[in-house]
Amino acid sequence: MKQLSVQNHKLTEIGIGTWYLGEGSQAQTNQEMAAIKAGLDQGINVVDTAEMYGNGQSETLVGQVLKDYQRTNIFLISKFLPSHATPKAMKKSLEQSLRRLQTDYLDLYLYHWRGGTPLAETLAGMQALQKAGYIKHFGVSNFDVADLKALLALPGGQDCFVNEVLYNIQSRGIEYDLLPYQKSQGIACIGYSPLGSSQGHYLNQKPILAEMAAAKHISVQQLLIAWVLRHHEVITIPRSGQKAHMLANVAAADISFTADELAQLDQYYPAPTHKQPLEII
Repeated sequence: MKQLSVQNHKLTEIGIGTWYLGEGSQAQTNQEMAAIKAGLDQGINVVDTAEMYGNGQSETLVGQVLKDYQRTNIFLISKFLPSHATPKAMKKSLEQSLRRLQTDYLDLYLYHWRGGTPLAETLAGMQALQKAGYIKHFGVSNFDVADLKALLALPGGQDCFVNEVLYNIQSRGIEYDLLPYQKSQGIACIGYSPLGSSQGHYLNQKPILAEMAAAKHISVQQLLIAWVLRHHEVITIPRSGQKAHMLANVAAADISFTADELAQLDQYYPAPTHKQPLEII
């Protein structure tokens, strides 16, 4: 599986998203755990979760899975809510996340989205956790260019590891300015919801998707994941609670497009030609 080099880390282009996992019956949870294990066994080394997901239930599920793996082989990401963005609240949130995840550190801790706490205060909290060894790196999620500029203007803000944002074939606004800016500043990009979202942000699946997928002998879902990875500049974190779907996601990393195919997709899902508001779901 292809990997991206991010600040001396080799991270797989496909990570494992966990939004809505761990919230069902025990049978469903067992199925979801088997799916995550299938992805890890295929070489995925990025796992993304958050305290918000199921009020910690997703973190608990991930912790159950990771106890069967070498911790240092997994790049583990979690996030704290804006309501926990002060240093004191952040530390308490992290301690609770670590307990649920059954680990003593995170590889990356993200500010889930920007709230009302002064950014300097939030940054100081993340820096303190990093200095204490509880987190290896810190980053943000759902930050637009202006937010990142505000962060980078603060002492130590340049150490921001990643910005995690919505990115799929229909939601391409970040291509206009955010992706180029992050690249210029050495901030990696993780794109969430490559297939769209079932929570009110539906991907408009135009006929071209099914037609091209059939011609390439792949599923539409694989095509959409492969499209996000087409330039090998973004890590994508599709969620899957089924082993078969997880294995299909892994296979999507090896799918490529011709220039003509990409141009055809652009006709139906055009790239942005002007600044667009950052989409958040």
